[in-house]
Amino acid sequence: MPAVPRNRFTSPGQANARFIAQRGLLKGVVWGMLKVQVLGADQLKGMKRPFVAVANHSSHLDAPLIMGALPRPLARYLAAGAAGDYFFDVWWRRGLTALFFNAFPVDRSRGRDGKAPRNINAKMLLENGVPVLVFPEGTRSKDGVIGHFKPGAAALSSATGAPILPIALIGAHQSHPRGSKWPKSGLPVGVVFGKPMTVQDGENPTEFMARVRIEVARLYDTNADRILNSKSSKGETK
Repeated sequence: MPAVPRNRFTSPGQANARFIAQRGLLKGVVWGMLKVQVLGADQLKGMKRPFVAVANHSSHLDAPLIMGALPRPLARYLAAGAAGDYFFDVWWRRGLTALFFNAFPVDRSRGRDGKAPRNINAKMLLENGVPVLVFPEGTRSKDGVIGHFKPGAAALSSATGAPILPIALIGAHQSHPRGSKWPKSGLPVGVVFGKPMTVQDGENPTEFMARVRIEVARLYDTNADRILNSKSSKGETK
């Protein structure tokens, strides 16, 4: 089994640098601009690495919200899948995504025929205890509506035994939709964690991913009105 480079994804020094970048800078900006609520934190009790975090995707706020909402032990080494054709095409963007998100490149051209994409990097990370964040829609939704989930994350979970953590992101599209240059401040957004999910006997990745999408949509629909119409203070966590 190939080892993850110590100085990249699993280095304590790199993790400490990310802590400053994520919690001191990125979270400070996002939480300072928006009214963030984190729901379902009780679902994370007893959870250990590695795992596959799966969420709907409609905004550049999505990864910062998830990494800021997760407890530090779970977020410490979390590696986010990022489009290789965009975030890794030039050195400065590659460096920033590595610093802030412990990012690894995802080939968006694969898996479009409905088959699970073979992302060797993500599988290697999971096998070495590094949790990964995957947005299975492949790109940000243009209208905020949850789209089709490609089965790659379910294939990774099934192959490695790492559970999937379903996450619903609410309000991020309203604040920072695709095409906008900067988030609208003061709007409510929510991060909702669901119960970790594992593959069932006889379930293939496509079926497993369909079940995960149903859960993410349920988390979204159940909590959207509560979050979007909330008048609570920033940073409320339940």
